[in-house]
Amino acid sequence: MNKVALITGASRGLGRTLAHFLAGQGTDLILTARGEDALLSVANELAPMRASKGGTIMAIAGDVANAEHRQKLVDAARTLGRLDLLVNNASMLGPSPQPLLADYPLEVLAQVLNVNLIAPLGLIQAALPLLKASSGRVVNISSDAAVGGYEGWGGYGSSKAALDLLSRTMANEMSESGVSIIAVDPGDMRTEMHQQAFPGEDITDRPLPDVTIPFWAWLLGQEPALINGRRFQAQGEQWAAVA
Repeated sequence: MNKVALITGASRGLGRTLAHFLAGQGTDLILTARGEDALLSVANELAPMRASKGGTIMAIAGDVANAEHRQKLVDAARTLGRLDLLVNNASMLGPSPQPLLADYPLEVLAQVLNVNLIAPLGLIQAALPLLKASSGRVVNISSDAAVGGYEGWGGYGSSKAALDLLSRTMANEMSESGVSIIAVDPGDMRTEMHQQAFPGEDITDRPLPDVTIPFWAWLLGQEPALINGRRFQAQGEQWAAVA
C-alpha cells in the first residue's frame, strides 16, 4: 500500500512544490486549497505521474478553517486506508501592507489565528487516529516572522509563533504515540503570498519554492522519533533545531 500525504494550501507556492515532490516519491496525495480551479490544475499536473505508478490524487477544495471541510479531508484519507504525512501549509497573511499591532484590526487578527493556528490543530486532532495507526508525521509550516519581531509582522508572526509552541508542546504530549510533530520555516520564497506581503516591490531576488526540495528529501529520510518536536529552517546551511 502506498504512503498517503495530506497537504493544505496545495494549489500554489510551497504546497504545490511539495505535492510534485511527494508524487515523484510514489506517495498518494490528498490536496486541498480554497481555490478549486488552481487546485484542480495541480491535480491534473500530477495525475499522469501517479497513474503511471498506480497511485491516487484526490483534490478537495475548501477552507481548512471549516471543521466540516477538515473532516472531509480525514474521511478521504480513511478511504485510502492510512495517513503517513500531514502538512499544515495553508496560511492567511492578513492585511497588506501589514499594519502595526497598534492599528491591527482585531477581527482580522482573529481570522489569521483561526487559519494559521486553530485550523492546523483541528486537522491534527481529526487525523490523529489515522496518524497513530501509521506512526505518521505532522509538519507545521512556520515562518521567520515567528521569531523575528519584524515591524508590521506582529499579526502573522504571532500566529506562527503560537504554531511553533503548539508543535513543540504537542510533540512532547504525543511522544509515546508514534506520531512525530515538527515545525519548518521554509524561508523567504518567490510566492504569491510573499508578493502580497510586499505590494509593489520586486521580489525576483527570492528563490522559488523548489529551493527547499533538498531539505524535504533529507527530512523524510530521518527517523521520526529523533526529530520530534524540533524546528527546522529549510534554507539553513545545515538542518538543525532552531531554539
